Amino acid sequence: MTQVHDVLIAGGGLNGPALALALAGAGLSVTVIDAAPAQRRADDAFDGRAYALALASQKLLAALGLWPAVAAQAQPINDVKAFDGRPGEGAAPFFLHFDSRELDQKPVGYMLEDRFLYRAFLAAMQANPLITLISETSVVAQEVLPGSIRVTLSNGESLSGRVLIGADGRRSGVAERAGIGREGWGYGQTALVAALAHEKPHEGIAYQLFMPNGPLAILPLTGNRSSIVWSETDANAAVIATLSDDDFMELVRPRFGDFLGRISLVGPRFSYPLNLTLARAYAADRVALVGDAAHGVHPIAGQGLNLGLRDVAALAEVLIGAMRRGEDIGSIHTLERYQLWRRFDATTLALGMDTVNKLFSNDNPILRAGRDLGMGLVQAIGPLRRGFMRQAAGLAGPQPKLLQGRQI
Repeated sequence: MTQVHDVLIAGGGLNGPALALALAGAGLSVTVIDAAPAQRRADDAFDGRAYALALASQKLLAALGLWPAVAAQAQPINDVKAFDGRPGEGAAPFFLHFDSRELDQKPVGYMLEDRFLYRAFLAAMQANPLITLISETSVVAQEVLPGSIRVTLSNGESLSGRVLIGADGRRSGVAERAGIGREGWGYGQTALVAALAHEKPHEGIAYQLFMPNGPLAILPLTGNRSSIVWSETDANAAVIATLSDDDFMELVRPRFGDFLGRISLVGPRFSYPLNLTLARAYAADRVALVGDAAHGVHPIAGQGLNLGLRDVAALAEVLIGAMRRGEDIGSIHTLERYQLWRRFDATTLALGMDTVNKLFSNDNPILRAGRDLGMGLVQAIGPLRRGFMRQAAGLAGPQPKLLQGRQI
């Protein structure tokens, strides 16, 4: 027998669980189908993976009731400083400084490790009787039927629901099977990710250093630790990824500098190729896409998860509103409201990050002088600087209720 649910979500990373909790909170039954084993991500081992949560994303977690479970592990980001630079030379004289004291709400955001955030999501899903989590299973087929959509799982079972959400990443099978194509390109860059312990306190300051081969982000974690996301050319990164930890640190030190004293590696290292991928649509009949399934972006501003949570907030508001009005939550007319709300904003931000990466990932002296002057001008013009700060904190423009910290 085919089980019937209100909402099926393919993908159990972070966006899928967030959407499940938002929808179940309004009375919708939700099944989350996750290819990964749930408990493995929730164990206590520190692996260095962490996210920069905009203030608006923190408000969403609070509205879902999750913030008390993670607040003690979250590191406030009090300031953001962006510099042009070269390895071993220090920062350029012109820079941007986003000081949270200039916002009417602070901090700018939080750094939170994946293990703590996912554990909170997992516990909340397991405690909610309207949510069913199916782990180590994937969707392998889908079929739109009158009034519903049926999916076939890798374990041979089938499920049906009124709408299927693709939260299954940049190579979304849900999008492909729905006939939604993609646009995009590679950057010729690979992100090298690691966590470092350091001698001096970071004071909650996040740093973005623009190096010729790609940006280096230094992001504060709790204690005297920071996460780094170092973008390098694919060829260089392939060699660096094979180095011993000691040799890796010999390359990191001249880029990192000595402003935090002695540094050392903690936890494992990761690497992943960087590309831009944008779905040509966010909605089809009985199907909607969120997170990387809709837009995979460069990590230059740490906005990937924040963009996904904006999708979650908007889609939850659309679906819950439609349910309360007695409308079909899976109809294309309902889902196009979500697409209209989110697609332009997400695409604009993704292309903006693409432009910044291309502008800064080079050592052209003319471009270098121009971008340094531009940063200096933004720093000097208070209203412009504060506008950028509000954008980074996710506070600019009309916001879905969850991003305001409000219940739907």
